[in-house]
Amino acid sequence: MQDFLHKLPQFIGNHVALAALFAVLLAALIVVQLGELFSKTKVLTPAGLTQIINRDNPLLIDLSAITDFEKMHVPGARHVSMSQFDPENKDLAKARELPVVVMDKDGNGNSAKAAQRLVKAGFQKVYTLGGGVLSWQQAQLPVAKGNK
Repeated sequence: MQDFLHKLPQFIGNHVALAALFAVLLAALIVVQLGELFSKTKVLTPAGLTQIINRDNPLLIDLSAITDFEKMHVPGARHVSMSQFDPENKDLAKARELPVVVMDKDGNGNSAKAAQRLVKAGFQKVYTLGGGVLSWQQAQLPVAKGNK
């Protein structure tokens, strides 16, 4: 270990670009981890969503395109198009105390934006489904079809 510490400055001096790249990647990793740690929304795995469904009876909101929703969605999820998603809606406002899980087809769409809007509107327990409905299906959990 002593030998490593003595040779480290020489290595850094000989490989400045590599050392700088390592420092940038390390800083980015730390920022991302701190962001997730202090985020008011939490990302769920399919198993985590199953636990919340069984324990807390959450409101499930699916922001997928209607054609994707009709092909496959988490049972009990309600379809809402992003253009009509309004956290201030009086019906949605009644669910402020409930856990709310927002999802889309693949987890790369509007679910994170919608979750942030819910937090700004005062919702306390806001989650997103990591990987979206596709991750739910890949976990071999039951899916519903149709518009209900």
